Amino acid sequence: MLFRSYLRGGGWLTEFERTREFERAISGFTGAPHCSVTPSGTLALFLALAACGIGRDDEVIVPGLTMAASATAVLLAGARVVFVDIDPSTLCLDLAAAESRITSRTRAVMFVSLNGRAPASLPGFVERCRRRGVRVIEDAAQSLGSFLQGRHLGTIGDCGCLSFSSQKLVTTGQGGAVLTGDAEIARRMRLQRDFGRLEGGSDHYQEVGWNLKFTDLQAVIGLSQMQRLGASIAHKRRMFGRYRDQLAGLSRLQVPATDLEAVAPWFIDVLVDPADRAPLIAFLRSRGIGSRVFYPALHTTPALRQDADCPVAEDVSRRGLWLPSSLRVGDAEVDRVCEAIRSYFAARA
Repeated sequence: MLFRSYLRGGGWLTEFERTREFERAISGFTGAPHCSVTPSGTLALFLALAACGIGRDDEVIVPGLTMAASATAVLLAGARVVFVDIDPSTLCLDLAAAESRITSRTRAVMFVSLNGRAPASLPGFVERCRRRGVRVIEDAAQSLGSFLQGRHLGTIGDCGCLSFSSQKLVTTGQGGAVLTGDAEIARRMRLQRDFGRLEGGSDHYQEVGWNLKFTDLQAVIGLSQMQRLGASIAHKRRMFGRYRDQLAGLSRLQVPATDLEAVAPWFIDVLVDPADRAPLIAFLRSRGIGSRVFYPALHTTPALRQDADCPVAEDVSRRGLWLPSSLRVGDAEVDRVCEAIRSYFAARA
C-alpha cells in the first residue's frame, strides 16, 4: 500500500524525503542516534571505515570466518586485513585473541555478529580498544533485531553496519546502513556518501567522497517491511527454536548456543562431522531439501590467502551447514527437514 501510494504520488526515484524517513525508522528501531543508508552492506562497511579515518597502511583485525565483504571492505578502504580466529562457543571473533594481536599499526577491529550472536564481553572489549585508540566497526549485517544486554547489535562499537540484501529480515534488493552514536563520524559520513559536498546541487567539496547514496524507491520498499519487522523476528526465533528442539539429542549434530530472547537468527546453522556433511547434503537433496555449506575460512581462499593461525575457523568451516531458513518456511517444512536429518543419522548409527 505504501509503495503504491508513493508511485501514484509522483515520488522521487532518487534519494530524497523517503530515504531520510527510512533512516529515522532504522534509528528508532535500533536506538542509534545517527543512521546513513548506503547502496549495499559492503559499502556501509567501507563508509564506516572511511569515516573513522581508516586507510592506506592501516591494519584492521577481521575474524577468520565471515562473509567476504567483512574483509574486502577493508581492502576497498586501502587498509590491510589481519585475520584472527573465532570463538567456538559463539562462532564470532575471539576477543582475547584479537586483543593480543593489536599493534601500533592496528586502527580498527571488525567484529562480526555472526547470525546475530555476540559475547557478553563485547562492550568491555570495545572500551579497552577505545582507550588504545582502536576503532571497533560492527559488521551487523546478519543482526537486525538482535540485542546484547538490551542494546541492539551495531550500536556498541564506534559504527555498526546493517545489510538489506536479498533474504534479510528487511530487504531493499541491495542496500545497507551505518549506525553510529558519534556526531563527528555521522557528519563525515554525510559528506563522504555524497562526493564530499555539503549538499546536492553544489560542487563545493569539503573532502574526498563518493556516490554512496540510496534511492527513495528502495526506501519505500524498506519502510513497508519495517512495519512487519516484529512479526518477521518472531517467526525466525520460533523457526530456530523448532529446529533446535527437534534436532536435540543427535550426537553427531550440534546447534550453536543461541539466546532466542535476544537473538533474531538470520539462518538456521548447524555443525556436523566433516565426514557426514557431504553425504547429509546429498541425502537431503534426494528428499527435495536444499542446504548450503558455511563460508570458507577466508585466509584459505585464493582471493584472500594469508598465513593466519585460525584453526577454529577452519574446523567450523568444514563442519558448518545452513538449513532451509526463509521467512516462507513454516512449521511443516521444518518438521520435514528435521525428520530427514534424523533419518539420515539413524541409518548410520
